[in-house]
Amino acid sequence: MFKNIITIVLTAILFSVPAWADGNMVKAEVVKVDKSAGKITLKHGPIKNLDMDAMTMVFRVADPAMLEKVNAGDKIEFEADRVNGAITVTKIGKGH
Repeated sequence: MFKNIITIVLTAILFSVPAWADGNMVKAEVVKVDKSAGKITLKHGPIKNLDMDAMTMVFRVADPAMLEKVNAGDKIEFEADRVNGAITVTKIGKGH
């Protein structure tokens, strides 16, 4: 019985993780991509996890390879967080 309860709880947690991950996705438009500097300029909506209003700003990217997938004018969704004190894009996806 106890094993069944644990299995059900773990399964519920496992299937809810993707929903949590999408909670920090922010819609944005790519304004500029600076591959040599490893930075991207985004016109973005509010970033709730950073308590930041909508604006246009330059971000560092966690992985420069992310910049190969986007161009100025693209509509994207992204996640950002503080990494070593700098606000950094940690995930980029096409869409919105």
